[in-house]
Amino acid sequence: MARWPAVLLGLLLVSGNAVAGGPLGIDHEWTLDQHGIWARRYQTALEFGAVVVEAGGALWLGNDDALGHTFWQSIDASVMTGIATEALKYSFSRARPDQNQGPNAWFRGRCCESFPSGEVGLQASVVMPLILRYQQEHPWVWSLELLPLYDSVARMKSQAHWQTDVITAWAMGSAFGYWASTFHTPVSVQVLPHGLTVGISRRF
Repeated sequence: MARWPAVLLGLLLVSGNAVAGGPLGIDHEWTLDQHGIWARRYQTALEFGAVVVEAGGALWLGNDDALGHTFWQSIDASVMTGIATEALKYSFSRARPDQNQGPNAWFRGRCCESFPSGEVGLQASVVMPLILRYQQEHPWVWSLELLPLYDSVARMKSQAHWQTDVITAWAMGSAFGYWASTFHTPVSVQVLPHGLTVGISRRF
């Protein structure tokens, strides 16, 4: 599993375009492609699906169930990642590739919200607690990393993000997912009424 980060990073950098820039010198615009699996509707369906699965699983199973507890941790991670990505978008106001200002266009005001990718951060934050919880019993759970990978590629093919946007978001989501997995009682469980976190399935 140690090769995963290098393989995924390599996949993100593959492209036919050439002139690169940005903070790491790797940012370059990909050719616009929103056909087939890269269509925007599939990206939004994945975003919606991730929220429904983690919220639905948490509410249905409850915090006392092992999987339900992990879903509550994913909710914590998603909320923290969402807050952090929105704060960075506002702070750095980076132009997106389709705004034709190049990869070094930072601090451009409210028009620009490229850095980092909120959608990729969401996918990474949802899957990381699940991976950490089940990797020993079910090593295949690492395949869930294909979700942020797909979303990273799709967002760049849509010319909505640069390479460092998605890499940063992936790292942030994973880091918050790891952090949330260390909480014995998820923050969301602490702040919500017990009736919500006990699990709908336990009531019937």
